[in-house]
Amino acid sequence: MPAFPPLAEQLDLITKGVAEIIPVDDLSKRIEQSIATGRPMRIKAGFDPTAPDLHLGHTVLMRKLRHFQQLGHTVIFLIGDSTALIGDPTGKSQTRKPLTREQIAENAKTYQDQVFRILDREKTEVRYNSEWLDKLGYAGMIGLASKITLSQMLDRKEFLNRFRAEQDISLHELMYPLAQGYDSVMLEADVELGGTDQLFNLLMGREMQRKHGQQPQIVLTMPIIEGLDGVQKMSKSLNNAIGVSEPTFDMFGKLMQVSDDLMWRYWTLLTDVPQSEIDRMREAVANGSFHPMQAKKDLARTITAGFHSPEAAERAEENWSTQFQKGGTSEDTERLTLTGADVAYNDENQTLNVDKLVVAARLAPSMNEARRKRSEGAVKLNDEPTQDQFIAAPTLPITYTVKLGKRMKVITVE
Repeated sequence: MPAFPPLAEQLDLITKGVAEIIPVDDLSKRIEQSIATGRPMRIKAGFDPTAPDLHLGHTVLMRKLRHFQQLGHTVIFLIGDSTALIGDPTGKSQTRKPLTREQIAENAKTYQDQVFRILDREKTEVRYNSEWLDKLGYAGMIGLASKITLSQMLDRKEFLNRFRAEQDISLHELMYPLAQGYDSVMLEADVELGGTDQLFNLLMGREMQRKHGQQPQIVLTMPIIEGLDGVQKMSKSLNNAIGVSEPTFDMFGKLMQVSDDLMWRYWTLLTDVPQSEIDRMREAVANGSFHPMQAKKDLARTITAGFHSPEAAERAEENWSTQFQKGGTSEDTERLTLTGADVAYNDENQTLNVDKLVVAARLAPSMNEARRKRSEGAVKLNDEPTQDQFIAAPTLPITYTVKLGKRMKVITVE
């Protein structure tokens, strides 16, 4: 019989950073049952492989799975290859375009490569919901649909808002929460994790299990974490995300951009450090006995080490300090070679376009953004701010140190 940590120790780690537990009292009872019987709880989290690259926002749920794994429970990483064919309607004001099987398979492979930077591969049960959903058939789907009423479905905010606005609701979208709920039945989940925006789907799992004579799962939701701007949720489309596969120096440097206030949410949601230790650190910063810059460096090093290695994280910290605190150029600073065409080099006037240089250096996503940043004085060439769109470049090749905010690259134009 496996030995599990005591109830209080398990609750301390499980409840760290959690938004909501439904029903909260049942969690303690289920843990006590697990300790008494020696049976690990079955912890489920489903992921539709709709995008191939993960960022730290996606890892909030995975880190909570890791906490259950560390406590000795069975973690089920469920890949929604069948539900991805439907498309999750959560947060959508219109029908989402489903993916093809080929896209799903490719994304799922990339997902797993990144997920096991957090989870223990040997202790993770990887499942695909096509195992059971693809076998349901017509009669099975009718039976599934018979267990939930249309009025229950319209309790979902997205559906109700679209219904009232006379916007289309495709019938296949109504199947998504049914399918996700049925996943919990087939996996006999004790706990299902999801974001706060997934509450309807998670509760559907409880309902489906109840209708199938199972003990309803406990629902545990995690907050949606803000991106580097500290305002909107982390998203690559909003240019405020940190990818889990980013190079060590870039990851460390982006984490150092986090505000002092947001830093504490990152400590809670993106690390395994106990909340009691985080609270002591925060109190030390508040009373002046611990500098917030050191707390942020420790955060950046802790997260970067988790995705790379402690040695790589220490090197990234040293290089970051060299570049941003000592005025040097880090050996890890990215170096790019561009052509004259990339920067609209004018042979006659011997000038190049700064906005094109910034975009080609991948420091800004668009010409409009580069123009705006330049006009604000945020663009520096060789440590000198420039607000001119065109600068003299008498001979090629020529090399510039290009900075935008705290990001820097060494660019050679040939």
